[in-house]
Formats: sequence, C-alpha cells, structure tokens
Amino acid sequence: MVVTRVRAGIARTGRVKKIVHDRGFGFITADDGRDYFFHMSGLDPSLDFDRLVGGESVSFTVESSPKGPRAIDIRRTSPSNW
Repeated sequence: MVVTRVRAGIARTGRVKKIVHDRGFGFITADDGRDYFFHMSGLDPSLDFDRLVGGESVSFTVESSPKGPRAIDIRRTSPSNW
C-alpha cells in the first residue's frame, strides 16, 4: 500500500465525481487527479445537497479525518442550470 500525504487547508478545485444522495455523501476528483470523500455537512450553506450533480465544478479545502482526507467548505465554481 502506498501512502500519500495531503496538505490540509489548501484551497483546491475539481469536479463532483459521484453522489450518493440517499446516504448523504459523495466524491470529488480534484484537478490533480486525487479523489476526496465529502459528506453533505461539508457543503457551503449556499449549496443544496439534493440539487448537486456529478460533473459540477467546485472549490474545496481538505481536512484530515480518522478515515483519511476529506473535502470540506465545498462551493460551486460554475453557475448551475439545475
């Protein structure tokens, strides 16, 4: 197993990869190619989790968690047509 360190607190951009609406979480693929878990509680209050869709451009920061890095402070960077 390869362990890669991720610097927490750095602003990143990427796209929503997958959303599991019924469980309240999803994944973001950062522009550097890494995937980050996110929970709906990590969304900026202006975002509605139920209206978030795969492929949307977002910005976020990364924090450490017991299960590994996760995305928080997630904001939409492109206008939504949804």
